[in-house]
Amino acid sequence: MRIISGNFKGKHILQPKDSKTRPLKDLTKESIFNIINHTNKFEINLQNCKVLDLFSGIGSFGIECLSRGAKKVVFVENYINVVPILKKNLINLFTVKNYEILNKDIYKSDFFSKLETKFDLIFLDPPYKYKNLEILFNKIKENNILNKNGIIILHRHKKERDIFPPQFNIIEKKKYGISKIFFLNYLNQ
Repeated sequence: MRIISGNFKGKHILQPKDSKTRPLKDLTKESIFNIINHTNKFEINLQNCKVLDLFSGIGSFGIECLSRGAKKVVFVENYINVVPILKKNLINLFTVKNYEILNKDIYKSDFFSKLETKFDLIFLDPPYKYKNLEILFNKIKENNILNKNGIIILHRHKKERDIFPPQFNIIEKKKYGISKIFFLNYLNQ
């Protein structure tokens, strides 16, 4: 697995040895960034972007954002076997300091209320078995952590039937192999 574009293009990203972590495939990641860069359905400027990478795993999405000039990335991961790999991947970037790693459980009731930043882009890549996405979306809305024109990108298994709260609008939906990607924003922007 490599960084696709930007300042660190071609640099390897370390991967976990266990099967409980499901890193974002390069083809899917490349497709997401192509949509971000070329869609006319929303506007995200990565160079001025604050990114929240929830369930960040080894950090491939957030690291790609850093490589492409994101202003800041907050990585959130609490799986004990993958956090050290995430840290190594970020340390291997040497010059990058505009990130933060939160080794936290996002299901704790006060997690979202303690975030001190509003984000332009929130990437959600929960385990496929996780069924209660509506709770996470409601927490995002209740705590007002997504900027008015911000987007949420959700990575799911193509067979999942997820329900989104009515305050959110699906801008775009794509399938790649066994994955599907949703691009969402607040309704009535």
